[in-house]
Amino acid sequence: MSSALATPEVVATPKPLADKTPDIAQRSQAGGKAARYIRSTAWRIAKPSIAIAIFLGIWEAAPRLGLVDKVFLPPFTEVVSAFFTLAENGQLQEHVSASLTRALTGFFVAIAIAIPLGIAIAWYRPVSDFLNPILELFRNTAALALLPVFVLILGIGEESKIALVIYACTFPILLNTISGVRTVDPLLIKSAASLGFSSIRLFQKVVLPAAVPTIFTGIRMAAASSILVLIAAEMVGAKAGLGYLITASQLNFQIPNMYAGIVAISLLGLTINAILVLIERRLSRWRVTT
Repeated sequence: MSSALATPEVVATPKPLADKTPDIAQRSQAGGKAARYIRSTAWRIAKPSIAIAIFLGIWEAAPRLGLVDKVFLPPFTEVVSAFFTLAENGQLQEHVSASLTRALTGFFVAIAIAIPLGIAIAWYRPVSDFLNPILELFRNTAALALLPVFVLILGIGEESKIALVIYACTFPILLNTISGVRTVDPLLIKSAASLGFSSIRLFQKVVLPAAVPTIFTGIRMAAASSILVLIAAEMVGAKAGLGYLITASQLNFQIPNMYAGIVAISLLGLTINAILVLIERRLSRWRVTT
């Protein structure tokens, strides 16, 4: 009989599989968030689209049902057809290019004048005291009321139209720049000054970033004014431009072309505004969105 003890056989038991429940729950939660984000984004896009679709549907149906005179308000499809016809023969591009060149020239000149002047007025009391009376006088004078003055002084050429755009764009930018600079949190300015910021660095790092949203409000208002005022000026004396297109189409009783010009103005304004919104967001990335 052997005295050696028999070593018991160790049976390796398989390790239990890792519990997958938390991982599945996390993936399900992430999928739910993604679905909610997609639905909310789709709804944000669909809301304005639905309103525009309803408006265009009414525009299309009203003339066809006899609710309005088809001669004076053609169906929307006829206006679209006229729009593409003008685009195909090159007339639309010619008029848009003429209006856009005038509007952008006056708009950028107004920005170059109004923003530095607004900063100087808002920051330096002597400049404000000196210029406020003349600014109060001219800012309450409508731009179109001065159109005859610009035409008499500068003629009916490009100079009078660009000068009118500059005048119309300057005051929204100027007033919003003054408001933006003056409403910067004084605590931010004091904190930057206590850190030894020079005046230039103070403007660059504190004042201008804080004033950007208000300044861009004025810039967007000025962009809309530049188009509207220019169209009115082109209706008076011009050989090209969207205002000229609308007036000439009305006089020649080409009503679909007239509405095509109006649609082109709307699309141009929407495009400019969208570009300015993107620029504003890029310059205001430091802001915390809620």
